Amino acid sequence: MAEDGRRADGEDRGPGAAYGGFAVMEGLLEKLKLLDYEEQVLAKHNSAKSLSRHYFVSSPHIGSNPGEQFYLFTITAAWLINTAGRPFPEPLEYDEPTTTVSNILAELRAFGVKVDFPPSKLKSGSGEHVCFVLDRLAEEALKRTGFSFRRPKYPTETTEEESIVEDDAELTLSRAEEEAIEADDDEDVLDLDTLKLQTSEPEGALRADDAPESAGDAAEWNLEVERVLTQLRVSTRTHNKQWRSHLEQMHQHNQAISSLTEDSKSFLTRLQQDLSKAVEKVSSREKYISKQLEPLIQEYRSVRARLQQEQERYQQTNARVMEKRQELREISDEVKKIEQEIKDRDSSMSDGAPVVRIRRSLTRLKQEVVQMDVRTGVVQHALLLSRLKEKSNMTRDMLATNIT
Repeated sequence: MAEDGRRADGEDRGPGAAYGGFAVMEGLLEKLKLLDYEEQVLAKHNSAKSLSRHYFVSSPHIGSNPGEQFYLFTITAAWLINTAGRPFPEPLEYDEPTTTVSNILAELRAFGVKVDFPPSKLKSGSGEHVCFVLDRLAEEALKRTGFSFRRPKYPTETTEEESIVEDDAELTLSRAEEEAIEADDDEDVLDLDTLKLQTSEPEGALRADDAPESAGDAAEWNLEVERVLTQLRVSTRTHNKQWRSHLEQMHQHNQAISSLTEDSKSFLTRLQQDLSKAVEKVSSREKYISKQLEPLIQEYRSVRARLQQEQERYQQTNARVMEKRQELREISDEVKKIEQEIKDRDSSMSDGAPVVRIRRSLTRLKQEVVQMDVRTGVVQHALLLSRLKEKSNMTRDMLATNIT
C-alpha cells in the first residue's frame, strides 16, 4: 500500500496524499518496537531518546535535524538489512552519503522491492521515500523473524430479540420496584400464612390427575415464566419478635467469623514467616552478588569514565578536523583563483593582438603628425603673407605722408 500511494513529483495528488507519510511512519514505529529497536539500535549508539511518531516525516511544522536524521536512518536501515538475513556493514557518520544510500537501495532491490526514485531523495534523512524504505525493510525483518499480523477478533453482537428481552426485563424490573414501593406505602402486604391457605387444595378443586393438559409449547411457557419472573414477589409481614432472629443471626455470624479468623490468622502467620524468610534469602543473595560483582562494577565505571574521556577527545578532534577542512576549502578556492589569473596572464602574453593594435596606433599617430605638420606650414604661410601685407601697407602709408 505504501508503494501504491507514492507517485511521481509531476503527477496529480489528492489532498490527503501529503499526510500519507504520517500514517506510514506510525506503522513503521510499531514494527520497530516489535523488533526491539531501542535495545538493538539506540542503546548501542548511546541515544537516550526514542523515536517520535513523526520523526522521519518531512513537514514545516516538525522540527528536524537533517544530519542526525540521515545518520539514524542509515544505521536503522543497516540493522534492518542484517536482521532480514543479508550482511550489511554498519555505516559511519562521515561516510559518503551517496555511496551509503546507493548500497541501501541495492539491498532493497535485492528483496524484490521496486524502487522508482533517485538516491538523492534519501539524502535529507526525512520524507515519504525514507519512510517507505524503512517500512519495507522492517517488513522483511519481521518476515525473517517469523512474525505475522493477524486479523482482529470482534465480539459477536447481540441479536435484536435479546435486546428486546433485556429491555422488557428492565421495564418489568423497574415496574416491580415501583409496585413494591407503593405496596410498602399502602401496607398491602401478602402474608405467608394467607398464601399457604390460598394455595392449599380446596374441597371442590381439581386434582393433578384430573387437571386438563395445556396445548402450549413448554419452551414458550418457560420463556413466558422468565419474562414475568421479576413481577412475582412474596413479602412477609413484620413481626414484633423479628429482632430476636436478627440477634441470633448476628451471634451465629460472629462465631463463624471468629472461627474463620483463627484459621486465617494462623495461615497469614505462616505466610508472613515464609515471606520474611524469602526476603532474608533475597537480601543475602543480593549482598553476595553485589560483593562478587563489585570488581566488575568498578572496572565498568573506570571503562565508562575512559569512554567519556575518549568521546570528549573525539569531539575536540572532530571540531579541529572540521576547522582544518574549512581552511582547506578556503585555501583551495584561493589556489583556484590564482591559477585562473595565471592562465589569463599567460594567454594575454602569448597573444599577438596587442602588438598589432600598437602598430596600428603608431601608424595612425604618424599620419596625424604629418597632417599636423601640413596644417602648421599652412598656418605659417598665412601668417607670413599677413605680415608682408601689413609691411607693404605701412610702407605705402609712410611714402604718402612724405609726399604730402
